[in-house]
Formats: sequence, C-alpha cells, structure tokens
Amino acid sequence: MHSSSWQEKCGVFGVYAPGEEVARITFYGIYALQHRGQESAGIATADGTRIYMHAEMGLVSQVFAEHDLGHLPGQIAIGHTRYSTTGSSRTENCQPVYKEGPNGPIAIGHNGNLINAEVLRAALEDEGTEFTSTTDTEVIAEMLASASGENWLERCANVMKAINGAYCLVALTTDSLIAMRDPFGIRPLCIGRMNGSGWIIASETCALDHLGAEFVREVDPGEAIVIDEDGLHSIQAVDRQRDALCVFEYIYFARPDTIIRDKLLHPARMNMGRELAREAGVDADLVIGVPDSATAAAIGYSHESGIQYAEGLVKNRYVGRTFIQPDQRMRDQGVYLKFNPLRQVIEGQRLIVVDDSIVRGTTTPKVLEMLRKAGAKEVHMRVCAPPIKHPCHFGIDMATQWELIASRQSVEDIRKHIGADSLHYLSLDGLMRAVEQPEDSFCTACFTGDYPMPVQLQMDKLVFERKGRGGKKVPVGATYDWEADRR
Repeated sequence: MHSSSWQEKCGVFGVYAPGEEVARITFYGIYALQHRGQESAGIATADGTRIYMHAEMGLVSQVFAEHDLGHLPGQIAIGHTRYSTTGSSRTENCQPVYKEGPNGPIAIGHNGNLINAEVLRAALEDEGTEFTSTTDTEVIAEMLASASGENWLERCANVMKAINGAYCLVALTTDSLIAMRDPFGIRPLCIGRMNGSGWIIASETCALDHLGAEFVREVDPGEAIVIDEDGLHSIQAVDRQRDALCVFEYIYFARPDTIIRDKLLHPARMNMGRELAREAGVDADLVIGVPDSATAAAIGYSHESGIQYAEGLVKNRYVGRTFIQPDQRMRDQGVYLKFNPLRQVIEGQRLIVVDDSIVRGTTTPKVLEMLRKAGAKEVHMRVCAPPIKHPCHFGIDMATQWELIASRQSVEDIRKHIGADSLHYLSLDGLMRAVEQPEDSFCTACFTGDYPMPVQLQMDKLVFERKGRGGKKVPVGATYDWEADRR
C-alpha cells in the first residue's frame, strides 16, 4: 500500500521563454507535478546576469506567495518538488541547489538517485570541496560548476560519463537551460514548446497540458540538452543502454493523464484491472478501488468481470498537507484520517478491493479492517503490481529488503496478515500485457532482483576507492579497471 510507504520521485521543470513570467510558469509547472513530491519545493530563475532562488519545506502552494514570484525575475527558470531519496528531510536539502565555480553560477534540480554519489563526494572532498547538504544533487552541481569543456554540452557529457544511477536533471546558468537524462531512461523527462518560441522541460506531459504547451518529444536516454538564445542544442552525451523505465511510473507514480512512450497511462491502468480479473476472478458483489491511484484499475476489473464498480472508500486529499503534527490520539486513528468507508454502499457486500501495490504490509490490514467494520461480508484483495521483493537503488525510498513483506512471506502468509479472504498479485506477464510493451524495456528489479546496472559493483567501488590500493588515487570519472586492480 503506497500511502505510507512510497517516498519517491521528485518533479523537475524548466522553461526558457524570454518576455514571459517564467517564475509564474514554473510555479504552475511544479504545481502540476506536486504528486511527485510533497516535502519541499523551489524555483530558480536567471536574467542573463545572475541567478535568483527561493526554496523551502512544504507544498508548492505553501512555499510560494505572490511576492515570492515577484522576486524571481528573468527569462529562464527551473523548478523542483521533492521527496527525500539521497539526503534526509531537511531545509538545506531543498532544491534547486545553487553552486558557483569556474564555469560560473549554476542551479540544479534532480529526480533520481546516483548509486556512486558517495564515491564522487569523497573524491571531491579530497580535493577540498565542502558540502552544505547530504544530497547527491549537490555532488552533481559541484561537478558541473567545475567541469571541463568548451561549452555546456561538452561539460554535461563529461559529468554524465562520471555519474551512475537514475537521473533526470534540469539546470540553469545565467543564460542557458540545461537538461540531462540517464542512459537507461529510468525516470521520465519530456520537451514541450510554448507559444512557438518558448521551451519547456518537464518530468511529465501533464505539466505541459496545464500550461497550454505542445508536447514535442521525450528526452532520449543519455541525451544532454542546452537551450539558449540560439535555440535547442542536443548531443548523445553517453551511449544509450537498454531501456529501463521504472515500471512503477505506469502503476502509480505518474499521473493518469500523462503520456509516456506515446501512450496515455489511464488506459494502461484500466488494463491492469482487466488482467487481474482474467487471472483471478472471484464471485463478488462490488469492485472498489483504493483511491486514487487504483481507481482506474478497479474500473477495468469491473468491466472485465461484469461485477459492479462502486466507490467504497472516500479519500481525504488534504491529509499530509499541513505542518500541524497529529497528537498520539490522532496517530492512533492512523488510516482513518485518510480514508472513510461508505457503510451504506459496502455493508453486507462481498468486495473485490483493488490497490496498486503492497510494500511493507502495514497500511493494507488497516484498510481491510476498516471495510469489515463497515459491514463488508467478504474482502478479496487484488494488487496491480507483482510482489515487491527487492529494494530500489534508483530514487525510490520504498524500504529495505527486510521491510518488504513479500521478500520474507509467502502470498498465503500475506493474505492472513492483511486479513483478506483471498489475495492475488498481478503476474509480471499480466503487467506487461496491460502496458502493451516488452519486459526488457522496463526496470522491474523490485520484482525480479534483476537490476539494469550492477548496483553491487558500485557499492564495491565505494569501499575500494576510499581505501585505495597503495595510496593510489583515481580521478573522478576516469576510465579504470576496478576488477583488474582488485586482482
């Protein structure tokens, strides 16, 4: 159940639009991406001479007032809305991150997680760099601010050759907007056109829709883009690897009105419900979804099974959108703060309950208990994702492996734990049928343990580089045969 477990993502947004109120455009851009991070928000702008910043903890609407936008002039802007991945929940970890270096001032917003951030950070510290935050974004900012190269495309390429992991980056200098995407394309990033002259970079196409911008294309994996007064410039900065888009963008993360790989996500989520009905049909009276991410799948299940769909749970969409902390009594209420069952709808009914995922298995039992207290006669749980057995190293702070309930319990044990009459997870094959794309075009490591890049090797590099061999020091980003030196 994602509601208490998923801490992912981040939303990034950038705009190059001389003559427009870029801070206001960016405010609405990250407002559309609020679902990708509700911990902190920030905007940086540039006017050709200097960079202006405003970033704080809180939702976009809490961080920015009219007077804040008035202090962010310029023709270029980037914005960021964050959940913590690398780096804890602290004000100094808010983004965009600002740095100054030989290449001038730069501000960066990052969605993803570098798996070699500690290696790079240690090397930079050895060279005298002092860090003010614990984020991998600051590591990238330091590298870009001092990267070698005749222009920003060359500098981006040099940095991208050194960093490993999942990343979608937007950055600005005093006169340029920059975007970079990792060579596996693990996180989404797209390009839009506004009013025929302005350019937009965004995590999801839904941000373009709200601004009346036209979708142009996705940023290619391994691509670096620079937008300046001469237009858009692009290079394949690092070789494209196999496509490994995080499949949870389809299941949960991205908004259902977003287009990824030329397909709207909402029909794919309905297909997940259809596949669940085909794989694990059961006699019941009503199909309900755990709002909001599983609603489309529940409707799909209903259409395929012929069992009536109903709204059985109402979600309070404002839970978690306040700085006022609950007291112990309110904490004990737990899931009741977020969901309220419709007793007159579900009392005496046999329910099929569709949800997007079960992670730790802490929230789902409370939801099912709530439904039974409201009079549900039977509760059959159907889950849009296969069992999550492995942790993510690419920007999703879901849990450690031990905390993942499916990594240590059988499906039957989980059924008993959550209190369901039956439980079925969508198969990986069924998920791929639903999204209508091949498995090898996604990262499905949280289900299979098959990571698109050698995660453990990166961790080994950290230990090896810090200890060194005979005092040997290797430049950050240098080509180096670690295994040969180990031998």
